[in-house]
Amino acid sequence: MHWPTMPDAAASQVLALLFQLERTQWLPPQELQALQLRQLTLALTHAVNTVPYYRQHLLPVWTPQLELTIDIVQRFPLLTRRHLQDHHAELISTAPPAQHGGAGLIHTSGSTGSPVSVLRTVLDSLFWKVFTLREHVWHRRDLGAKLSAIRQGLGEEEGDNWGAATNGIFRTGPASTLPVSRDIETQLRWLEAQRPAYLMTHPSNLEALARHCIDHDIHMPYLREARTRGEALAADLRELCREAWGIPVVDMYSSNECGYIALQCPETDHYHVMAEGLLVEVIDDEGHACAPGQTGRIVVSTLHNFAMPLIRYEIGDLAEVGAPCACGRGLPVLARILGRERNMFVLANGKRFWPSFGLRGLSRELGIRQHQLVQKSFELIEARLVVDAPLDAAQEARLRRHLLSFVPEGFRAEFSYCTEIPRSASGKFEDFVSEVIQPGR
Repeated sequence: MHWPTMPDAAASQVLALLFQLERTQWLPPQELQALQLRQLTLALTHAVNTVPYYRQHLLPVWTPQLELTIDIVQRFPLLTRRHLQDHHAELISTAPPAQHGGAGLIHTSGSTGSPVSVLRTVLDSLFWKVFTLREHVWHRRDLGAKLSAIRQGLGEEEGDNWGAATNGIFRTGPASTLPVSRDIETQLRWLEAQRPAYLMTHPSNLEALARHCIDHDIHMPYLREARTRGEALAADLRELCREAWGIPVVDMYSSNECGYIALQCPETDHYHVMAEGLLVEVIDDEGHACAPGQTGRIVVSTLHNFAMPLIRYEIGDLAEVGAPCACGRGLPVLARILGRERNMFVLANGKRFWPSFGLRGLSRELGIRQHQLVQKSFELIEARLVVDAPLDAAQEARLRRHLLSFVPEGFRAEFSYCTEIPRSASGKFEDFVSEVIQPGR
């Protein structure tokens, strides 16, 4: 059948959900939360009946006979990555619903040194497809154009469709992939041969591509948009990509354990939580909900994973809560995704802050190709540098003054020179890491 289109059963499910999400995004926040709590009640009832871990840890706080409120949810104990590792078998349902489809084991990369595994069902993958399509719709992409991805875990391949989310639902343009381990010059030659309209990659890799193009006056007029995921997006990367290619950057926030958590608003640079799939909290160090403008730890409760429910899972990332969005969507807002707690500067008095060293302009002047700042102690910052030529004493002194102007008095900075600063096993790159975060945080 050519017209009207008659999708198969799997595609019909995806499109039916997408149809609903086009409407639920406009619901008032209170209505969205009420729907979330109704669905979470089902998940919790299933959890206390079939998941040994939750039978032990939730029943003292809540029973299925008690109406669920957000205040009760906030009294549930947090589930940490350590809990997920140590109690993995106890967190698996003994009777997952057959209608949710089979479950497969998803492994995280362990970029924080704490790899975990989570069972996720066919139903979970269905929501992943729907949220992917929502993102395409929000940003009005031309599905007939070419998409190229440079990421960790990919081979050098070409296909005739953008991937599992669109395959069998929309006829798209071609797609191609390249490992992020290839050097920047190789990546640029590959992009020139592929000439994609849309490029998906890690933020740090996108920055390296943009800087190289600016430095060597390389233009890519075929690019319409850069899509980023997998790392915290640096504040000035959007401006850098406009300078290099005149294109916008669209970021997304997801995890292997939970799927999509938040997508960039189509009208602003902040993020909307995927409230139809997750209940997301942002809490301070005392466990209280953060208000707009405050930064806290992200806690996620999955609404549809009945094979291995994650209830109040502290994912390890930090975010700033945003005010209600001017776009009119009722979906919760995250103003910024700030990355991991180990990416925060720590002082001896226990205070922490998110560092910003403003190195973009100075790096270009001094020929610094790549840098990573490491807080080694409460007194020492190590600057790992990849440079065109070794810095002389005056340049080092200038860089040292610049770095120390962004931290409290009493710190000193030392330099180490590298030929390359490698990515983690997950393909991620962190330009700042603190090695003095207290254990257990």
